[in-house]
Amino acid sequence: MMKSSLLTLAALCAGSPACIGTTNTTASPTQRVQRIHNVRTTAYTHTESDHIVHGTKTAAGGNLKYGSVRSAAADWSVYPVGTKFQIEGDPCVYEVDDYGSALVGTGTIDIYKPSKAAMDQWGVRKVNIKVIEWGSFLKSLAIMKPRATKASHIRKMIQKIEGGPPNV
Repeated sequence: MMKSSLLTLAALCAGSPACIGTTNTTASPTQRVQRIHNVRTTAYTHTESDHIVHGTKTAAGGNLKYGSVRSAAADWSVYPVGTKFQIEGDPCVYEVDDYGSALVGTGTIDIYKPSKAAMDQWGVRKVNIKVIEWGSFLKSLAIMKPRATKASHIRKMIQKIEGGPPNV
């Protein structure tokens, strides 16, 4: 199951600008570490107008995290829910547990910040990341499928994961 998810990710990633210049190493038989260069990152906070309806809840159903493990939002058809990564030069681990309509199809990762000032200070940055654990496309689908009728960006992510014809 993990092999097929990684193969799907590799196929999706092949044409992504975020994946150009990657270096792959094998950490163990069940975990693949991947360095991805020049990933566009932005920042978000729970008090932004487009996130206020969700408060501190993530798309995965938990609370936004800001400690040694921090929340991140991404296109789940590129970085599936549960993907853990580090930003070069930053000791924190980020976990993809959220998504956003503006992220779908961009390869951008949105980093959670606890305040608007911290969000503004981050701005937009291109960073190198090291994926230390890939998440699950199956879990991503399980979370998104019941929401498919609610938003086109969710349908787009589902379609990309399943590899079927566009159904936007």
